[in-house]
Amino acid sequence: MGRYLIRRLIQAIPVLIGATFLIYALTFAMPGADPIQLLAGEKKADPLVTAMLRAKYHLDDPFLLQYWNYITGVFQGDLGETLTGRKVLDLFSEAFPYTVNLALVAFAIEAVVGVLAGVMAALRRGKFIDQLVLISTLMVISIPVFVTGFVLQLTLGVQLKNNWGIDFFPVSFNENDGIRAYLLPAFVLASTSLAYVARLTRTSLMETMRADYVRTATAKGLPRRRVVVNHALRNALIPIVTFLGADLGGLMGGAVITERIFNIHGVGGLLAQSVYLKQGAVVVGGVTILVFVYLIGNLLVDLLYAVLDPRIRYA
Repeated sequence: MGRYLIRRLIQAIPVLIGATFLIYALTFAMPGADPIQLLAGEKKADPLVTAMLRAKYHLDDPFLLQYWNYITGVFQGDLGETLTGRKVLDLFSEAFPYTVNLALVAFAIEAVVGVLAGVMAALRRGKFIDQLVLISTLMVISIPVFVTGFVLQLTLGVQLKNNWGIDFFPVSFNENDGIRAYLLPAFVLASTSLAYVARLTRTSLMETMRADYVRTATAKGLPRRRVVVNHALRNALIPIVTFLGADLGGLMGGAVITERIFNIHGVGGLLAQSVYLKQGAVVVGGVTILVFVYLIGNLLVDLLYAVLDPRIRYA
């Protein structure tokens, strides 16, 4: 196991370099106004200040030299600076806690509700609960996230409070509300993935229940609950764990719309604003962090395989 971890960590280095190289190249080639002029606003940027900033941040250097300076800084724990002189790492250290909390709550909702719905649908194939899960998940997948967000804001945030006096789901984010502040946006963020998890769990468990070893366990007289939980569900969870591991990074990087709807000052809003202002250092720094999250998530998924299926061993 130790050699496997070391090998995977070594393999992560070229992946990190390749991903950051691509996003750095795209940012470098991004058309539009000069970022220094965008920083000046409607006024014309002072030529002396412009020359000083371009020299300070090496904006006139060749692309490969700029990338080399960036990637060497990354391996030293430095993601660079914005044109205003702020450390990129400081910006993300302020925004990341909100996005991490939102992503973790959304991940918990997606995993628990999605798996439970899929298990109930698989065990009652063709019955009412199965049809309910299939129809509801299809509706969730078909509706855009921003529509789901506004509808839930209106129904659970406004009408529930006005008509029933229940003020449990804040319409706008306020960190003083604690976990309540994350419930509604987390459900909106997890809604589409939750539907996929439910459908994937249903399909995987139905297929596993037809396996020979499950039939053998049932023929031996084991209780149905034990057959499902101890034998069928563990193997059925392997593709679900794969999906959840890959989706964790997606939840953290794809929260732009949800954060805007609920006024959460997280990573999504920071990246969207940085793209508009052509703050390349912030965009590349954010992508670098998300790539790292993806790599760690995939590593944890691979290690969980051995827990779910003892036949899987790593050398």
